[in-house]
Amino acid sequence: MPIEMVDQMINMKDISEWKSAKNREEMSEKMAAVLAEELPGTSVEMTQPIQMRFNEMITGVRSDVVVKLFGNDLDILYERANAAAKIIEKVDGVASVRVEQIVGLPQISITYNRAKIAQYGLNIADLNRLIRSGFAGETTGTVYEEERRFELVVRLDSAHRQDIENVRQLLVPLPSGGTVPLAEVALIDFRKAPAQISHEETRRRITIGIGVLNRDIESVVNDVQTQLEQKTTLPSGYFYTYGGAFENLQRAKDRLSFAVPLALFLIFALLYFTFHSIKESLLIFTAVPMSAIGGIIALWLRDMPFSISAGVGFIALFGVAVLNGIVLISYLNDLEKEGITNLRERIMRTVEVRFRPVLITATVASLGFLPMAISNSGGAEVQRPLATVVIGGILSATLLTLVVLPVLYALFTKEKSNDLSS
Repeated sequence: MPIEMVDQMINMKDISEWKSAKNREEMSEKMAAVLAEELPGTSVEMTQPIQMRFNEMITGVRSDVVVKLFGNDLDILYERANAAAKIIEKVDGVASVRVEQIVGLPQISITYNRAKIAQYGLNIADLNRLIRSGFAGETTGTVYEEERRFELVVRLDSAHRQDIENVRQLLVPLPSGGTVPLAEVALIDFRKAPAQISHEETRRRITIGIGVLNRDIESVVNDVQTQLEQKTTLPSGYFYTYGGAFENLQRAKDRLSFAVPLALFLIFALLYFTFHSIKESLLIFTAVPMSAIGGIIALWLRDMPFSISAGVGFIALFGVAVLNGIVLISYLNDLEKEGITNLRERIMRTVEVRFRPVLITATVASLGFLPMAISNSGGAEVQRPLATVVIGGILSATLLTLVVLPVLYALFTKEKSNDLSS
């Protein structure tokens, strides 16, 4: 952790005691605005301890989103990163931007005047050793104290190691006798040196940390990527990559692209093993798209983006949604086995008898997720999308199942039941 960075842990009061903000996002915005006004020249990033550590473990940077710029020259990396940061901070949803400080460390630079060194009969190796001995220390021997051994290091007294003038006035002995100050044979001045050199996959890189607020990470990264491609040009061998929570999101989406089809396949397989009928399995399986409609609408109404927790919510939703279809189709089959051949009578009795069980199934599942849907406590940003998807999907699946499923059942069994009344 470099010297220009600090972690400030703030223990918040209960949200019911807050006077100027209604949620964590609003509070973060107001705190950042105050700090930016009181501490000009600093960048502030609001996060949570566990979230920060996870981000750090994923990409080595604590921000939600990280833009990495790879290249060879540190000065070019720093210059282009700061130019990119000015573009990124204008993107909607970007709450903070922080460029990794890889340059700017003050360093004393000594540039030898080789002509004067030759004129005085000196050599660079002796000068290097003199400077190293005077300011860093040079081992001259070993001191023994009983069984312990210590190296004896010689260097200038602390009074003569205070500032750059002490370096300039360091006396250099001449071969012919006498001394000259080091400033006589060298140019000594301050210059900005690398504060750190960061590598990744054998390449030098600099990071731009981005804090995201009130917007989903994927759309922010897409906008950032578009803006950087349109408004910046990089020298040959320099390129951007995107990481942080966005990188984790991409990995999770890859897993979901496998997990969701697998879950749907397993649901259909279990339905087939239960009813031994592809037709009835497909009828019940119609609850999946009907529930998905409700989940998507619920996210839209609450202005929530699709996230990994929402994706997990859809998987849970699909499993719960087919229960209503199973209740209806099972009772329809039972009535058929009892000898009720009139299709209309079978459907009407099924809807009448199974209406309350279907509603109870939906109500129990919805009420179970309701506290998560309205939560504002720690972890609410993960709980709310999942619960919202499940509640919205169950409501739509229940309503549509009671209407659409009986109609589809009548259509699929029309040929077998010629006595269907109008």
